[in-house]
Amino acid sequence: MEGQPTTADPVAAGRDALRAGQWQRARECFVAALSVGASAEAYEGLGWAAYCLDDDPLTFESREHAFRLYRERGDDHAAARVAAWLAADWAEFRGETAVCNGWLQRAHRLLDGREPGPGHAWLAVHEASMIIDEDPSTALRLAVDAAELGRRFGVVELEMLGLALEGRALVSLGELDQGMRRLDEATATALGGDAELLSCVAWACCYLVSACEQVRDYDRASQWCRQVGEFCERHEIGFLLGICRAKYAGVLTWQGRWDEAEAEVNLAADGLASRPLFVEEALVRLAELRRLQGRFDEAVELFDRCEGSVRALLGRAALAADRGCWADAGELTERFLRRYPEPHRIERSPGLEVAVRAYVALGDQERAVAAMEELRAIAGRSQTRPLRAAAAVAEAVLARSRGETAAARACLEDAIDLLAGSPARHEVGRARLELAAVLLDEGRPDDARVAAATALQDLCALGALAEVTRAETMLAALADRAVVAPPDLGGRAGGPLEALTPRECEVLSLVAEGLTNQEIAQRLVVSGHTVHRHVTSILRKLAVPSRAAAASVAVRHGLA
Repeated sequence: MEGQPTTADPVAAGRDALRAGQWQRARECFVAALSVGASAEAYEGLGWAAYCLDDDPLTFESREHAFRLYRERGDDHAAARVAAWLAADWAEFRGETAVCNGWLQRAHRLLDGREPGPGHAWLAVHEASMIIDEDPSTALRLAVDAAELGRRFGVVELEMLGLALEGRALVSLGELDQGMRRLDEATATALGGDAELLSCVAWACCYLVSACEQVRDYDRASQWCRQVGEFCERHEIGFLLGICRAKYAGVLTWQGRWDEAEAEVNLAADGLASRPLFVEEALVRLAELRRLQGRFDEAVELFDRCEGSVRALLGRAALAADRGCWADAGELTERFLRRYPEPHRIERSPGLEVAVRAYVALGDQERAVAAMEELRAIAGRSQTRPLRAAAAVAEAVLARSRGETAAARACLEDAIDLLAGSPARHEVGRARLELAAVLLDEGRPDDARVAAATALQDLCALGALAEVTRAETMLAALADRAVVAPPDLGGRAGGPLEALTPRECEVLSLVAEGLTNQEIAQRLVVSGHTVHRHVTSILRKLAVPSRAAAASVAVRHGLA
């Protein structure tokens, strides 16, 4: 029959199919093996094929059969391995942590008192993955044991996952150089082509991307994501699996590739639909993207759907700050920081950024300084340009609140220099807007206008609506306060142009030249909406019915 395995050993054929990412072919092979006779290996393989095909009922059924058959033949190490994966299944597919814990304890009982073996390592990997955010020190110990046992027994999946978890824990604990070395090694091992379980390859790569996001080492993340993409293309599997797509979307968002980020998030959400424990990861990334786009109502709705997520808590704090709700921003930030109480934890850095801004706005200099000192220390350890730039912007906010404009300007210039050549247009645009405000404080409106106009170009290109509005408001204020020569009113005081602002006169002169709204927007570096608003105001003030009539007034009074 077409599609049936032709090899004499369908279990071996199934494993080859798993290694190649041919999930349906693997399923057919293991089903064929089981049609001849029940075996633990065939059921375990079928469980993996079902897992990769998102068939959770078959995943549970197959793994439970494999567990029972391994127990019947006295292979407790293999039974413990399957029990550990069943624990992960109950958390991932069903969100039932008590049942998950039950399977973990079952694995412990099977292995207690036995010589260390692969079963111990699989149990350590799963337990480390479940506690790495709350207790990275214990996770680190478990990960080191797993990697060592993986090397001892020649199980490449255990070695790479142990290394990846070790690196992720070290980064979280502030040991960044050592942690990144472990993660690089783990990912190189994962992509070496020796692993049978490709989901473990994706798992290891996810830890790398997650750690890179924490320290904002987006260059490293991009380099490895390209390698992962080539690996998955060779093996004819999706670029990244589920949770990894969601994490990769964070990298794309920072790079200003917002359309691609949204596509990855949507693919991740679809792929994680059967895994409620992980689907929040995709939704919260989409919420963050909506916040950056200035689509605040949509962001709120998405954050609300992720109640309990620590990333959603941080996103809500940043959103409150964006809206100028500083008391809410401060309270939400404090809740976020309490989730990571140890001051050396790298996860605290984005919360500290919001905290500095909130405390400054609330007039709490003491707490703003404390947050800034901690953020500065974390950025100093990370040595990544994006995190150092973020700390410099926060320091500028604090310096400006003290009236130290020269120090604030220097910090913002440093931040822009640190991000020079990077694709982070949103971060650069916001830094330039902060710089424009400082330059205005220093009495340098022309320089402020240049900084704000440059920021507007980047922000318009991204579609960051809230920041675009902020930039346009700043430019409009600069235009209205500019010293300009009054229009020639034909020698008659109280002429019709006297009612126009300097910016409206500028727009009217371009209308008289015959430029369209879009052409005027490009000339003045503003949005088409802003030009439309100015033209509407001009027609109203001049009491004329059309652009042509307004242009005629401009010509008669020497404006064009």
